[in-house]
Amino acid sequence: MAILEVQKNAQPGVAVLWLDEPGEKFNKLTLDMAPQFTSILDELERDPDVKALVIASKKKDSFIAGADVNQFLTIQTANEGETLSRQGNQMFDRLAQFKKPKVAAIHGVCMGGGTEMALACDARIASDWPKTFIALPEVKLGLLPGAGGSQRLPRLVGMQNALEMMLTGKNIYAKKAYKMGLVDATIHPAALLDAACKLALELVQAPIQRKKKMPWIARLLESNGIGRWLIARGARKMVQKQSGGHYPAPFKIIECVQIGLSNLEQGRAAECKKFGELSAHPVTRELVRLFFNMNAHKKNPNPDLVKKLEKIGILGAGFMGSGIAQVTAPKDLEVFLKDIKQETLEQAEKIIWDDLQDQIKKSSITPVERDIIMSRVFTQTNYHAFDKIGLVIEAVFEDLGLKQRVLAEVENVIQPECVFASNTSCIPITEIAQNAKNPERILGMHYFSPVAAMPLLEIIVTKKTADWALSTAYELGMKQGKTMIVVQDGPGFYTTRVLMPMMMEALTLLEEGGEIRSIDQAMKKFGFPVGPVTLLDEVGIDVAAHISKIMADFFKSRGIILSPMIAKVFGEGYWGRKNKKGFYTYGDKKKKEVNTSIYAFFGGPKRRNIPTIEIQNRLSLVMMNEAALCLQEGILENPEDGDIGAILGIGFPPFLGGPFRYIDALGSAKVVAMMQELEHKYGSKFIPAPILVEMAKQNSHFYKD
Repeated sequence: MAILEVQKNAQPGVAVLWLDEPGEKFNKLTLDMAPQFTSILDELERDPDVKALVIASKKKDSFIAGADVNQFLTIQTANEGETLSRQGNQMFDRLAQFKKPKVAAIHGVCMGGGTEMALACDARIASDWPKTFIALPEVKLGLLPGAGGSQRLPRLVGMQNALEMMLTGKNIYAKKAYKMGLVDATIHPAALLDAACKLALELVQAPIQRKKKMPWIARLLESNGIGRWLIARGARKMVQKQSGGHYPAPFKIIECVQIGLSNLEQGRAAECKKFGELSAHPVTRELVRLFFNMNAHKKNPNPDLVKKLEKIGILGAGFMGSGIAQVTAPKDLEVFLKDIKQETLEQAEKIIWDDLQDQIKKSSITPVERDIIMSRVFTQTNYHAFDKIGLVIEAVFEDLGLKQRVLAEVENVIQPECVFASNTSCIPITEIAQNAKNPERILGMHYFSPVAAMPLLEIIVTKKTADWALSTAYELGMKQGKTMIVVQDGPGFYTTRVLMPMMMEALTLLEEGGEIRSIDQAMKKFGFPVGPVTLLDEVGIDVAAHISKIMADFFKSRGIILSPMIAKVFGEGYWGRKNKKGFYTYGDKKKKEVNTSIYAFFGGPKRRNIPTIEIQNRLSLVMMNEAALCLQEGILENPEDGDIGAILGIGFPPFLGGPFRYIDALGSAKVVAMMQELEHKYGSKFIPAPILVEMAKQNSHFYKD
């Protein structure tokens, strides 16, 4: 339970209510604290010496990180969820009704219930520390702000600002929060408490006078029911386009806001009711499970084995190498970026610099912090200082011989306890380490593109990889903010291996006369962020052709022939988006159209209609079957790794929980029957994995819950 502590006369007449949950980095809110919270407010309200109240946190970098998500796991019915929301509303209503001025002093993380507590105050003041932010991220868990947030926020910052904040769940940093009226002032962290106390005393004399910080057109639009209806309609269209309608929470958020701006009491009732409906929804359950799964994969299982990490080496300053440097240098690590070409190094420096400039524009870092980060990046064409480095990431071209040569060079320079990690998407690490002097320190660190945006890091270990090497690589991933899965070595590891059959099956559909856009649209309706043909263009047809060549023998050993068309298409100069010539053509305004000339490789221009359900079944089942084989063969240690890897690495729909959760939801018997039908029609690539056949016989599941 969070500890609440009262300090009276922080300034004459001002009481400070401190939040400090013992033993935790962040404060979390639970309903267990409601009686203590209410009792404190009652006592302070009766105390004639207390003129005003400030709410603050004793945590170093955090106000309140939100409600304790564990509460949501206990909810079984919509009525239970509605009750939880009503109790949360009652707690913050008591704060809102507190008869003396109250000010929230926000420093660091302020999310979810923490934001709703701040909204129940009369005013808010935030530190101007670049990492101070305010957010309502409930939508990411399939929920809506259920303790008054959907009602108080639109009245404070306007309907459009509130919807943008709640529908995206994004962080609003202090500078922007002030501009939009979310906080009333910003100040240096050292002066935050004094400023909050001063503001609270000013409110004793007169309530705060706020001006709406919106353009006059927005104010006019939001001032009447028709305008608000138009805003809500536009928001629904946007949500439908972006989510395909798979997630109910955004639509219910829009409803709550629209109702509440017309009638507050009805809006409050709608918030509680719809929170209850969402809390028991299958999509919410999967997103909450994903949340816990991600958190578990951000903790190093063996932190005591980690070797010293102060300097990191990166070999290859291309797109991936510069991306890895970009996410490493801000973490108090020196980065030594080596490449054979000076112009490549200069380009990498520019990429890192431009990204930092963008962060300055968003007020997430200061110019001083930018300069400090850049001072940690050393570009060079030699191995200077590599003898003092704790971990080297090789990010050169996907060629086995090249990677082996680079490893041989580096091993002559680095210290015995330096980890060597290859950033490869498919080449077995065992082959890269075949001639290594110290194979125990070699592993794979498969980053996804673009590195800064993609949350997953796939760490690949061989039978010889030492535990200390794995733990050290895991520690670096944690520092970089990644979610890790650890998999055993093999062609394509896990993510590339399960993605390849789906991509190849998409090409087979094209050979059968399928239409490019129809294939993509079918899988977007299934829930993938982009279709497989678009993904081929985004990854690069050249890259896909190279991976296909590397993995062809592996699949051939199972009687599966990968389509040769990807190599032929690449050979004719089709590279994808990177040269604006792929399965789509790309105009100057990023508008893409189907490149009908590419049909010449797939049977000619005449296309036929393939039913959406057939496309979805063939592409999803061939991927899920490969995931099951990875678990059966020990590439994966458990289903959780497979689900989080598929969701974060290759875009498997989060609302389905991942391939293993989805198999459980469908039932293994149904999955096997569907695959056997496809096997009869299309051959051995659809032979169900033995693990699935056995599960179907026993009516068993991957998960017990």
